[in-house]
Amino acid sequence: MAQAAQATPARIGASEFDRDTAVTLREPGVYDAELSAGWTIIHAVNGGYLLALLGRALGDALPHPDPFSVSAHYLTPSVPGPAVVRTQVVRTGRTLSTGQASLFQYAEDGTEVERIRVLASYGDLDALPDEVRTTATPPAIPPREQCFGPSDGPARPAIPGSSAITDRLDIKLDPATVGWAIGAPSGKGEMRAWFGLADGRDADPLSLLLTVDALPPTSFELGLKGWTPTVELTTHIRCRPAPGPLRVSITTRNLAGGFLEEDAEVWDSADRLVAQSRQLARAPRS
Repeated sequence: MAQAAQATPARIGASEFDRDTAVTLREPGVYDAELSAGWTIIHAVNGGYLLALLGRALGDALPHPDPFSVSAHYLTPSVPGPAVVRTQVVRTGRTLSTGQASLFQYAEDGTEVERIRVLASYGDLDALPDEVRTTATPPAIPPREQCFGPSDGPARPAIPGSSAITDRLDIKLDPATVGWAIGAPSGKGEMRAWFGLADGRDADPLSLLLTVDALPPTSFELGLKGWTPTVELTTHIRCRPAPGPLRVSITTRNLAGGFLEEDAEVWDSADRLVAQSRQLARAPRS
């Protein structure tokens, strides 16, 4: 069950998320990491968690601090345990720097197997101008107390498919998008929720890389059950999020040929669009 936020929220830099996405520099461009079992879904490590870990390595390797655009291709499923991240600086400029990174794990014979490959542009979010021109609006989600989470008990729809990552997240789903939990999916391919980390840590650009891939898949509301593995995920970080809970909206408009897209928007407590993403995923097989 999801844990309630602690009385004293964890600080950015001193939370479970920060510890579990830590990387250790072995030599220039090479980092050692330990993939935590706490961020798994079924038997695989969550793709957003992996993106955040790689994002941390790139933030150390590049001269700019913040991810702006991160595109990842998921090559093979990652599992808890040791990993190596190899980074390369592609280009550095005055306002943006670009790098790539790959995460490797070890096969039974000791050879390295590439799990995920990332190309990313980094900059300084604090240096961006304040002007905003947008037609985007925050998702209409009922108040948190009217939304459903895994710990809400039998009086409310139970959310099946419990996994380790659930204990690390504070998710309250819009009642309009939880029909799948009671065997009555809407068929609309929509998922909306209030989102935070269970230990109360506020969001930052790195944790937003997790946020875009942390909700139940929209395929559940399309009436499909099972693992929905990510093939490719591109995330744009638009600004540094304000403290407080996030609102996440994810939609799927097209499932064809056994694949679907998920478009995500993340809004902060100041009603700002702080992150966007699109991913291609394999639909669960019947």
